[in-house]
Amino acid sequence: MNSKIWLSSPHMSGHEIGFINEAFSSNWIAPLGPNVVGFEDDLKSYLNQNKDVAAVSAGTAALHLALILLNVGQGDEVICQSKTFSASANPIVYQGATPVFVDSERDTWNMCPILLETAIKDRMSKGKTPKAIIAVHLYGMPYKVDEILAISKAYHIPIVEDSAESLGSTYKGRKCGTFGDYAVLSFNGNKIITTSGGGALVCASKDTKDQAVFLATQAKDPAVAYVHSKIGYNYRMSNIVAGIGRGQMMVLEDHVEKRRKNFQFYKDQLQHIDTIRFLEEPEGFSSNRWLTCVLLKDHGMQEGLRQHLEQDNIESRPLWKPMHQQPVFKEAPRYLNGVSDDLFERGLCLPSGSNLTQDDLDRIVSLIINYFG
Repeated sequence: MNSKIWLSSPHMSGHEIGFINEAFSSNWIAPLGPNVVGFEDDLKSYLNQNKDVAAVSAGTAALHLALILLNVGQGDEVICQSKTFSASANPIVYQGATPVFVDSERDTWNMCPILLETAIKDRMSKGKTPKAIIAVHLYGMPYKVDEILAISKAYHIPIVEDSAESLGSTYKGRKCGTFGDYAVLSFNGNKIITTSGGGALVCASKDTKDQAVFLATQAKDPAVAYVHSKIGYNYRMSNIVAGIGRGQMMVLEDHVEKRRKNFQFYKDQLQHIDTIRFLEEPEGFSSNRWLTCVLLKDHGMQEGLRQHLEQDNIESRPLWKPMHQQPVFKEAPRYLNGVSDDLFERGLCLPSGSNLTQDDLDRIVSLIINYFG
């Protein structure tokens, strides 16, 4: 059998081991230390919008902390993009709140501003002003930032910017992860850079970062005895994991460039097939192309191509199943236009890792062309 080609596998730079060895030699093994501080500073410098960053155990943990800091609680409602991974929605339920799902628009596959405003007005008419909006930069493509921000300001509803898939993407020259009241980053093993696991919460100020770190370290009050006046969480990133992140930050721009080149190669080689459509960047949008995604004619073609690649040991997968289709959220309110359902039926993610070789890409493209024969 041919060697495995993964959808998006980790890609180490070689710099990580130096930071890890330093953590061991200095005995900084705990969830604090110079690598944690350094990684947070690296991210803050990269985002370049005077934000503060708290490194935590996962992107999901960061999103949970954001909702806590926004005082989301029992009985509240939070608007969430339906076309996303479940980690965008699960923390809403952690807080005893109800997710309200909003469908996508065609240009970016992200939250539809028209439906967002419809949902807000309808929830308010029912006596439920949403406490927050979770908007996602799906597959690295920025959402319609200006439109979503305008609605947020008009109705005084804060935004949690889910940038788990979009580190390295920009909107009108500004880095994704800097537009929301809070933003969430992920360093899971399949992301554009990885710490094996881990995430970060991007905060507007040092004060809000300090609050996040307090909650992420079991909410221990400043006392000799272990005193807790609030519920806390074990969410802080370890110094070893942060060392991996520091090494990865040194190649972030290289990884973005390589993934964008992957996208362009696929497009150049496959654009003659009229049943394949690529997600293009609107003017002012720049995607990190975390994953190259295509839309096919119908579900049969999507599944047929997926199986065709799988037979040659190549991983691909359908686009995220919308949250409003998930059994766990079957009772949640939803505002739909059919876009995310259609994307799920016809969309496929192609292998996109920054460590793909030219031979890998040639093999994938050859098989796709063969399928459409």
